[in-house]
Amino acid sequence: MNILLIGSGGREHALAWKLAQSPLCTTLFACPGNPGIAAHAELVDLTIEDHAAAVAFCEERRIGLVVIGPEAPLVDGLADSLRSAGVPVFGPGKAAAQLEGSKAFTKELCERHNIPTAGFVRVTSEAQGLAALDAFAIPVVIKADGLAAGKGVTVAMSRAEADEAVREIFSGRFGAAGAEAVIEEFMEGEEVSFFAITDGHTVVPFGSAQDHKRVGDGDVGPNTGGMGAYSPARVLTPLLEGETLERIIAPTVRGLADEGTPYSGVLFAGLMLTNQGVKLIEYNCRFGDPECQVLMLRYQGDLAELLLATAENRLATLPPPRFSDDAALTVVIAASGYPGAPAQGGEIGALAKAEAEGAKVFHAGTAMDGGRLVSKGGRVLNVTASGQSVGAAQKIAYHAINKIDFNDGFFRHDIGWREVEREAKE
Repeated sequence: MNILLIGSGGREHALAWKLAQSPLCTTLFACPGNPGIAAHAELVDLTIEDHAAAVAFCEERRIGLVVIGPEAPLVDGLADSLRSAGVPVFGPGKAAAQLEGSKAFTKELCERHNIPTAGFVRVTSEAQGLAALDAFAIPVVIKADGLAAGKGVTVAMSRAEADEAVREIFSGRFGAAGAEAVIEEFMEGEEVSFFAITDGHTVVPFGSAQDHKRVGDGDVGPNTGGMGAYSPARVLTPLLEGETLERIIAPTVRGLADEGTPYSGVLFAGLMLTNQGVKLIEYNCRFGDPECQVLMLRYQGDLAELLLATAENRLATLPPPRFSDDAALTVVIAASGYPGAPAQGGEIGALAKAEAEGAKVFHAGTAMDGGRLVSKGGRVLNVTASGQSVGAAQKIAYHAINKIDFNDGFFRHDIGWREVEREAKE
């Protein structure tokens, strides 16, 4: 079977690495891919916004499965166009992808189906947003409604900061993503990521992780797309995982199906473990990045078989996904200046030395320039390792990082710190 993978980041490199291991995979194509993905796939140049071109490529190359990595093509309806042409796709259609494409869509779905989440209000203008803040305690969370590349969320620690966040959203800074906003109550607790695979009927758990959003050690500085992650997140106990499936995931899948927008793909639930139980922060309609990297390192099954069964509505015919008992941890090496104005063009070397230390290096923001591997800016590499504990995986990952030559890069030195501290007390 020929497979087409859409995307170019570290998440897609991890998916490509795992898909290429499948006995079902004859040829793996990737669009647009990156130099790391090129080791596993044939890179193709398609304008993915041109759905007709994507369909034509799939017909020409006899693609048996398309895996859509990032959220933008899902929200744009690429899965619908491919399915209409008879191509099996892993990923939700446009209507169901509103779970990520619209914060208000998700919050209102939760309200209709009694799914535990933070109290909220949807606002459509600056004046309405500023007035709505009167009903919320400080701190308060303000979110642009649409896709804003992770930059449209503010946890305001003062009323002045909250007012400014509302004004910023409606100033046009986030484009169409800021046409509306959601104001939410702040939830106290520890945050964790939970993943489930569903074909719209059957739901199977697909692991947990905890990522580190802040740019600096000790969880300080601005939010990023994620500076590292580890899996499993043991703080999400089997009891809490069961609660999540019963009270959050299952009602979401059932509610979407009942409302005529069935969901097929991976559900990535950002959860808050509060004193009142598990609550949903938000949904993503694709694998997390960098959470995908640690999940793929632990996953022991045939990924192509799993994703194809999901695309063909026969997930119930497969055994539950299997994961290694070992922990996995990934550290993001970002370009200096990230998440503001990251440097580009810095040369990268000695990745083989890092992998000789037992780590797997996934490419996120890399390019080839005249035979040299260079940074494209942003998050550049994901140095990923496994071990019998999070602490053991952490040591391998950081030891490998020290072998890499990348003068323009930086990384956090404390990825996994919460779990490492918990392990030390055992």
